[in-house]
Amino acid sequence: MRPPEFWAHTEGKLAAPLTRALLTPIGGLYAWAGARRIAKTPPERVGKPVICIGNITLGGAGKTPVTRTIRAMLTGLGAKPVTVSRGHGGRERGPLLVDPSRHSASDVGDEPLLHAADGPAFTARDRAAGARAAIGAGADVILLDDGFQNPGLHKDLSIVVFDADYGLGNGYVCPAGPLREPLEAGLARADAALVMRSAPSPGPRPDFLKGFGGLVVDAWLEPAGPAPEGRVLAFAGIARPEKFFSTLERMGADVVDGASYPDHHPFTEKELNWLANLAAEREARLITTEKDAARLSPAWRERVLALPVRARLFEADALTRLLAKTIGRE
Repeated sequence: MRPPEFWAHTEGKLAAPLTRALLTPIGGLYAWAGARRIAKTPPERVGKPVICIGNITLGGAGKTPVTRTIRAMLTGLGAKPVTVSRGHGGRERGPLLVDPSRHSASDVGDEPLLHAADGPAFTARDRAAGARAAIGAGADVILLDDGFQNPGLHKDLSIVVFDADYGLGNGYVCPAGPLREPLEAGLARADAALVMRSAPSPGPRPDFLKGFGGLVVDAWLEPAGPAPEGRVLAFAGIARPEKFFSTLERMGADVVDGASYPDHHPFTEKELNWLANLAAEREARLITTEKDAARLSPAWRERVLALPVRARLFEADALTRLLAKTIGRE
């Protein structure tokens, strides 16, 4: 879904105070149910270190690129990490070893396809079952993309990712706001926080992390290639498409227009033809995110440019030491 506009505002009409007030009791029930589930579910230990990259807010912080970067860091430490993710939007429940030559996003979701480009990756609705399958495939470290609020699998290290610009939105729990759970409850289970900046320069610690005792790392998303040449028409079906448009503009791309769709949106042939016709009228090429491109058919991937991004860390050494300690490779 596309996040409601009022989630991003704390004051004024855009904050929709009446709507927020009506939804706040539901958010309270949601938070209570989540806390009860975590308290009542005994987490399974699978005999190998489990590292979770999660969110306290709903989507859009850069969790998947962070997971891919941490996977590369673990590989650099001599580990054999395998990524496990839920496979949002895919029909397969798993555990299933993702094969990009056989599986599409409608089978396994878009994120597992990206992870499979880095090495073995599983999609699994049951995270513990996915972890066991990954160990059977040779993993000595399990890397979870999402699953921070899922209590079924013991985590040896939990890293929560925040968008520095969006922060906590209005600070309320879904559906009154973008929080998956109350901030204090989430931070109490986290070992580290990664703050995704909009530009490659660190900033002050966000106020909501002032009392957090774990490691805080600044990061940013860096395009993995040069700016596209010529005019481009951008489209994206991610949690915050405006971040993609801003990235293109900072790169110096000539963006003639941008089209936003809900997160994990399954693009139809009609929609793509409309976008292609609009781009032709503007004498531009279509460009989208690497994650969105994973949901396109092979024929459309030939016609649409994709912009890959990578998460870069300012305090990489500190996080490397924490990862090494977690997997016993100090």
